Amino acid sequence: MATQKAIFITGAASGIGRAVAIFFAAKGWFVGIADVNETGMAQTAALLPSGASSTHVLDVRDRAAWDQALAAFTKASGGRLDVLFNNAGIARGGQFCDVSHADNDLLIDVNLKGVINGAEAGFSYLKANPGSCLLNTSSLAGMVAGPGLAVYAATKFGVRALTEALESEWAPHGIKVCSLMPSFIETPLLDENTSGSNRNVRQGVIEAGLEITPVDRVAEAAWAAIQGKKTHTMVGKTAEEVGFLINWAPWLVRRRLKRTGAIAK
Repeated sequence: MATQKAIFITGAASGIGRAVAIFFAAKGWFVGIADVNETGMAQTAALLPSGASSTHVLDVRDRAAWDQALAAFTKASGGRLDVLFNNAGIARGGQFCDVSHADNDLLIDVNLKGVINGAEAGFSYLKANPGSCLLNTSSLAGMVAGPGLAVYAATKFGVRALTEALESEWAPHGIKVCSLMPSFIETPLLDENTSGSNRNVRQGVIEAGLEITPVDRVAEAAWAAIQGKKTHTMVGKTAEEVGFLINWAPWLVRRRLKRTGAIAK
C-alpha cells in the first residue's frame, strides 16, 4: 500500500469540493476529484500539482457508479482511502406547497441518498485503512429548518443523523465519522433560487445581514474535522452563533424564524 494519504471528494468540480481538493493536495495528499461536471473537474485538477489527483465522473445517485469510481480511485492511489468526503449537494427551495415533486425528489436523491450510497460503497475501503474518516457535508440547515427550505433541511438533518449513528457504529472498525455544518459559503449554490421568488440565496443572505463565509474557511474546517474530536464542525460566524443558540435557547431561534423568516439579523 502506498504511503501517501488519499482523499476522495464528491462535488469537487467547484465550491467547497474544489477548495478542499486544493487544500489537501497542498498538504501532500493524493486527491480523487469526483463530480458529474467533467469541465469543472478538469479545472480543479489543473489547480493541483501534477500527478496529485485522479478524476472520476460520478453521479452520487448511482450505486454502481460509486463502486466503479472507488475501485478506480484506490487503484490510482496505491490502495489508500484515508478520507471519503461526501460533499456533493444541490440547493432547491421555495414554499413547500409550491416546490415541484421533481425538485424534492432530486434533493433527496442527491443530498441524502447520495451520502448513504457513498457510505455504503466506501466502508470496506475505509475499514482497510485504520484511522480513516468519513466526512459528510451537512449544513446549518441540519440544525434548524427555516421557511422555504423544508425538504432541503430534511436532507441535511438526515445527513446529520446518519453521521451520528455511523460515528458509533464504525468506531470499532477504526473509522472516524464526522460532518461539516456550514452556514452561507461563497460557492455557486448562493446563486441558486431557493425562495420561490426572483431572489437567489445570495440576495436573501445579504438582505438578512448575514455573513457569507469564504470557501477557504471550509477547507480549513475539513482539515481540522478529520483530526479533531468533534462530531459536527460548525463553519462560519452564522453557523457558530446559531449552533450555540440552538443548544442553549432553541426557542429563541424558532421564534425569530416564525417572525422574520430569517435565522438572524
